Amino acid sequence: MNPMIDVQETEPGIVQVTMQETAGKNGLSEEFVRELHRVFQDINAHPSYKTVLLTGYGNYFCTGGTQEGLLTIQSGKLQFTDLKLHSLLLDCRIPVISAMQGHAIGAGFTIGLSSDFVILSRESFYSCNYMKYGFTPGMGATYIVPEKLGIVLGEEMLFTAANFSGAALEKRGVPFEVLPKKDVLQRGRELARLLADKPRASLVALKTNVTARIKRELTKAVEEEVNMHEATFHLPEVKERISRLYGS
Repeated sequence: MNPMIDVQETEPGIVQVTMQETAGKNGLSEEFVRELHRVFQDINAHPSYKTVLLTGYGNYFCTGGTQEGLLTIQSGKLQFTDLKLHSLLLDCRIPVISAMQGHAIGAGFTIGLSSDFVILSRESFYSCNYMKYGFTPGMGATYIVPEKLGIVLGEEMLFTAANFSGAALEKRGVPFEVLPKKDVLQRGRELARLLADKPRASLVALKTNVTARIKRELTKAVEEEVNMHEATFHLPEVKERISRLYGS
C-alpha cells in the first residue's frame, strides 16, 4: 500500500511532496492531517532542502474537510484551528510551490493559495465551498482568498461557494499561471529549479520577510473566523446540509 504522502528529493534541494490519499481523494482526515504535519516538520528540520513542490495525484490536489471532520466541528468537539493547517505552508521555512494539478476544494484550495507560488490547471475545478454547507469560511480563507485572487473575485468565491474551472479563473485574470493539467507539475519543477539555484540562507530570510505581514493579517482573520463559526457552524441547518450535500 502506498503512503498517503510521498516525499522525494527529486533534485538537489528540491523536495516534492505528493499527496496521494486515494481512498479519501486527499480529503483532510485526522490521519492525513497528522501525516502532513509530520512531513513538514521533517522538511523544516532538513538542512539542505531549498524549496517544496507540493502536488496531488490524478484529478485531485486536495478536497478539503471530510464529512466526518465537518460534523465534528459542527458538534462543537473541534475547531479548525485545532488542525493547525491554516499556517502550515506559511510556517514552512523554505518557499512552497503549490502545483494544483487537480481539483482543490474548500480548505484544500485555501491551503494551496497560502503557498508562495501557485499554479492552476485549466481543466480542474477550484471552490471555496464553505457557504455551500451554511457555515462561514474558515482556514483563513476570508483573508487568503481575496488577498491572492483579488477582492472582487475572492468575495464572489467566498459568498457563492461556486465551482470555478481553472480556465474560468484564467479569464477572470487570476495572478497565477493557469496551464493544461499535463503541464502543471513540469512548470512547478522549473520554478523549483530557479529557487534551488539560490543560497538556502537567503531563501529562508526572504521567506520570513515576505510572509511576516501575511501571518499578522491571517492571525486576525482566523480569530474573526472562529467568532463567526461560533455563530454559524452549530446551526441545525448546517448539520443537515453537511449530511445531505457533502460530496455533491
